[in-house]
Amino acid sequence: MISLIALLVVLLSGLAAGLANDGVSGLRAMPATSFAFSKGTITDNAFSRSQTDAQQLAAWREAPGVSHSEPLGVTPAHGTIAGGGQADLTLFGVDPSGFLSPAVSSGDRLSTPGGIVVSETAKAKGFELGTKITLDRTGVELTVVGFTKGQATFGHVNVAYLPLDTWRLIASGAAGAPAPTDPSAYPYASAIAVQATAGSRPDLAAIDEHAGTLSMTKSQAFNASPGYQPETLTLTLIQVFLYAISALVVGAFFTVWTIQRKHEIAVLRAIGASAGYLLRDGIAQAAILLGAFTAAGAGLAVVLGALMPSAAPFSFEPAPIALAMVLTIGLGLAGAAIAVLRITRVDPITALGGNR
Repeated sequence: MISLIALLVVLLSGLAAGLANDGVSGLRAMPATSFAFSKGTITDNAFSRSQTDAQQLAAWREAPGVSHSEPLGVTPAHGTIAGGGQADLTLFGVDPSGFLSPAVSSGDRLSTPGGIVVSETAKAKGFELGTKITLDRTGVELTVVGFTKGQATFGHVNVAYLPLDTWRLIASGAAGAPAPTDPSAYPYASAIAVQATAGSRPDLAAIDEHAGTLSMTKSQAFNASPGYQPETLTLTLIQVFLYAISALVVGAFFTVWTIQRKHEIAVLRAIGASAGYLLRDGIAQAAILLGAFTAAGAGLAVVLGALMPSAAPFSFEPAPIALAMVLTIGLGLAGAAIAVLRITRVDPITALGGNR
């Protein structure tokens, strides 16, 4: 029973972490400390709703406590891969020489107008170095020149980094094939990525007032990814209820266990064992059971997680899995402690009679 509970908790923890990574790993990998959106933007899916201009960017670049500020363009795109395959991408327009330009695990970094660096996970979708993708409606042809280090996704779609100038014309709908280089038709970006000076904490509210923007810290900006907040909130609530149920189930198990040992406990009380000793003994036994079988269930969950299909993202991250195990053991011990309190009410006289 304990192993099955641990299996469920750890599996759900890994799935929650995998779903979160699938939604915002592209943002999480960025060295930005906050993002500024146009004033009045609805925070849900803000990257698709916001539109910042050069004047707002200039205000952020002059703000105290800010080391770097760069425009960031975000647009979902659909296209056709050479050979007939279809692909969905989230286009991240960045300055190729700026701090948002991604490091690569293979290939080249951003440089040419028509080149893109895509998430390493896009390899599973058939992307290779040199793969050409033609975007729907605009007809822009982009070529894969590199792959990021690790996963870079946004809204459960692989990210493709491309030069900001190219992104601007694609976003404006003025682009044609091949990829254009003149961005003057659309001098906007989705947001401003901000990197604070080391050791400083810029007054985001004051800078927003001056620049006419709406700022979010990096973690707050995760909620601006499509569907991120409802997904994570739902899984968090499921986990909370599962932890509560695990404490109740484990507590019920140890209640029955204590009742079944009533006569043995009475004998120990009759020969001089203190209530404190019996409580410590009961909790110690519960801890051994919880520790051993939680570890067994967690190990099985990791194995099953590795076998998960790609459609169900599972992330093996030691911290969330360790936290799930600690909470399972801790809440189980809390339930066990309440259950074994019955030991203090066992009457030693029970040892002299009763059916055995």
